[in-house]
Amino acid sequence: MATPDSLALFTGLGLSENKARETLKNEALSTQLREAATQAHQILGSTIDKATGVLLYDLVSRLRDTRRRSFLVSYIANKKIHTGLQLSAALEYVRSHPQDPIDTKDFEQECGVGVVVTPEQIEEAVESTINKHQLQLLAERYRFNMGLLMGEARAALRWADGKMIKNEVDMQVLHLLGPKMEADLVKKPKVAKARLEETDRKTAKDVVEKGENYKTPGYVITPYTMDLLKQHLEITGGQVRTRFPPEPNGILHIGHAKAINFNFGYAKANNGICFLRFDDTNPEKEEAKFFTAIYDMVTWLGYTPYKVTYASDYFDQLYAWAVELIHGGLAYVCHQRVEELKGHNPLPSPWRDRPKEESLLLFEAMRKGKFAEGEATLRMKLVMEDGKMDPVAYRVKYTPHHRTGDKWCIYPTYDYTHCLCDSIEHITHSLCTKEFQARRSSYFWLCNALKVYCPVQWEYGRLNLHYAVVSKRKILQLVAAGAVRDWDDPRLFTLTALRRRGFPPEAINHFCARVGVTVAQTTMEPHLLEACVRDVLNDTAPRAMAVLEPLQVVITNFPAPKPLDIRVPNFPADETKGFHQVPFASTVFIERSDFKEESEPGYKRLASGQPVGLRHTGYVIELQNIVRGSSGCVERLEVTCRRADAREKPKAFIHWVSQPLVCEIRLYERLFQHKNPEDPVEVPGGFLSDLNPASLQVVEGALVDCSVALAKPFDKFQFERLGYFSVDPDSHQGQIVFNRTVTLKEDPGKI
Repeated sequence: MATPDSLALFTGLGLSENKARETLKNEALSTQLREAATQAHQILGSTIDKATGVLLYDLVSRLRDTRRRSFLVSYIANKKIHTGLQLSAALEYVRSHPQDPIDTKDFEQECGVGVVVTPEQIEEAVESTINKHQLQLLAERYRFNMGLLMGEARAALRWADGKMIKNEVDMQVLHLLGPKMEADLVKKPKVAKARLEETDRKTAKDVVEKGENYKTPGYVITPYTMDLLKQHLEITGGQVRTRFPPEPNGILHIGHAKAINFNFGYAKANNGICFLRFDDTNPEKEEAKFFTAIYDMVTWLGYTPYKVTYASDYFDQLYAWAVELIHGGLAYVCHQRVEELKGHNPLPSPWRDRPKEESLLLFEAMRKGKFAEGEATLRMKLVMEDGKMDPVAYRVKYTPHHRTGDKWCIYPTYDYTHCLCDSIEHITHSLCTKEFQARRSSYFWLCNALKVYCPVQWEYGRLNLHYAVVSKRKILQLVAAGAVRDWDDPRLFTLTALRRRGFPPEAINHFCARVGVTVAQTTMEPHLLEACVRDVLNDTAPRAMAVLEPLQVVITNFPAPKPLDIRVPNFPADETKGFHQVPFASTVFIERSDFKEESEPGYKRLASGQPVGLRHTGYVIELQNIVRGSSGCVERLEVTCRRADAREKPKAFIHWVSQPLVCEIRLYERLFQHKNPEDPVEVPGGFLSDLNPASLQVVEGALVDCSVALAKPFDKFQFERLGYFSVDPDSHQGQIVFNRTVTLKEDPGKI
C-alpha cells in the first residue's frame, strides 16, 4: 500500500494522485523515481517545479541503464536539460555510448546544453522558410501545409522552443496573406497516392547492426556488455541466428506456422541459421510422438533446421548457473505452495531473505530428492515487467524425462531456461509472441546477472483464426468428448490436421506471408486461408471426376460395341501438363442433383426435353425414359446420345463416371457455430456447447473415375465441379478415402 510520504513525494513532482498511485504499484519504477526525486531535492531544495518533475518521471520510465540515472538527474535538476527534446537526445546518447567515462563535452553538444535560441533567430529562420515557399503560399493561401514551414524552421533551429516557432509562423503568414477569406475555408482536394511497390514500402527498422544489441530499445547494459558482444561476434562472425523453440507437449497449430515462417524465414532472408530447439523442461506432459510430429511439421513446411537441440542438452550448465545465482544472493529456496503464488498480487515470500548458505544446502537437497513435489522451489530475486515478483527457476518433479531418464528430479522453468539457452546458442534474435513481453525483464536480468551474452528479444503478435480453438488443453477436451478423432482431425487447425485435410504447405506459408508480422495480435477469417489453398491447388491438383450421389444412366444407342477411352486433360487450362484416360461405356453415373423430371426457370442440366453434355466426351445425352424402383423413386434413366456438334450446343456440360471406383468421401464444415467459440459472451455455455452437429458428413458410396486408382495418402485432386480433395491415410487396398480440402469457390459455411 502506498504511504502518505510516497504519495506526497510523487504529487509534489506534478503527478496527479491517480498517476502517483499507479506508479507506486510498479515497485521498480517507483524506486527509481523516488531516488531521482531525492537527488533533485538535494540540488533544488524542498520544491520541484512541475516541468522538472515531468522530466524526472519521463527519465526513469524510459531509462534502462540505471547507472546513468544520477548523471542525467543532475543535468535536469540544474536546468541544463529542460525540454523533452533535450531529454530524448540525452537518452539516445547514453544508450549508444555505454562505456565509461562519458565525454561530457560531446554529450552536452549532442543534447543542446547551454544553447540559447533568441527570438531574433526564430524570426529570421521562419522568414527564410516563408520566402522559400512564398509563391506556393500566395497561390494556395491557408490551404498550404503549414506543418512544412514548422518542420523546416525547426530543422534550422534544433533546440528552439516549438511553441515560439509556431507563434512566429502564424504571425508571419498572417502578415503575408492577411485574414482568412471564405475561399480559404474550402478544403484542399485530396490527391490519390500512388500505391508503392512492396519493395519500396517503408517499414519500421527492427534490426540492429551486428553486435550492437545495446542499441535495442529496452536492452539493459552492464559493465560486461561490450566485452560479451565482442566475444559473441568472434564466435558467430556477425551471422544472424534465430530459433524455433516449441514445447514437445502437443501438436503444432496454425499460429506456430507463423512462428516457423518468421524464425526460419528471417534467418534465411539474412543468410543466417535457425535452430529447432525443443523446450523439454516439463517431463509430465512430453511424449516421443510430439517430438517427431513437430520435426515433421517443420520440414513439411519446407524448412531444414541448422541443428536440432534440446533444453535438456544444457541441464548440467543450467544447474551450475542456478548455484551461481544463489552464491550471488540473487536466488533463494522458497516453500510457498503453487496456489499461494497464483494471482496478480501473491504475498511476498517469507523466505526471500534467507541466508544464501541455507539456500545452497536446500537446493542441493532438492536435487537429491529430499523434498516432495511442491514443497520447495528455487526463485529468482527480480520484479518482472507485469509486476510479478520472483519467478520460479526450478521445481521438483519425479517424472522420468524422455531423454535424461531419472538423472534429474528438479527441472528448470521457461523463465529460467529460455534466455540462457538462447545465450548458449548465441541467438541474435529471440523472436517470440507478444505475451512473452512481460518476460523480457527476466530475460535481460538473468543473462546480465550471470554475466553471459544477452541476445535481443523481439515480440510480435500471435496469429489466431475465427471459428477455431488451438489451445492444447482444449483440443484434448475435444478428443476426450469424442467431438474430434485426434490431434489430426481435419476439422482442427493443427498443422497435422491441415496436412490430413489436404492443405499444401506452400499455401500455409503464403497465408503467413500475407498476414505479415505485426505487434498487434491478428485474428483472421478461415476463408482467407482457404483462398491461399485454392491458389496453390488450382495449379497443382490434377483434375478427376467423382459423383457423390450417383444416379445410373443407360445410353440406349451407345455408339460403340465396347467402352471408349476418353482423353481428359489433367489441367484443362494448360494441356501441356498432360492427360489421363477414363473409360466411357453405355452405363454412366451422374450426380442425382444434375437431373430434374421437369425443367424449371434457370435450370440448365438434364430434364425432360432438355439435353445436357457429358464433359470431355463430345456427346450430348437426351432423356427418353425414367425407371422407378418399388418405392417410386427414380432408379435409373434411359437416354440417347448424339455428337455434341450435331445440333445446337446444350445449355450445360456435367461431370460423370463410368466403370468407376467406389470410395468414401468426407465432407467437412466448421467445427464451431460461432466466430469466437471461447468467448463467454458469445458462447455462454463454453466452446464444447458450440459444436456444429453437421461438421462432418461421410459419403460411403461415392464413385470416382479410375484415374485415381494408384493415388497415395495426401495426393490431391480437383474433382470437377465439386472441389479439391486429398487422399486420407485411412485409405486401404480395398477402398480409397478422400477428404474434401476446400470447395471450388468460397463458401461461408465451410471451414
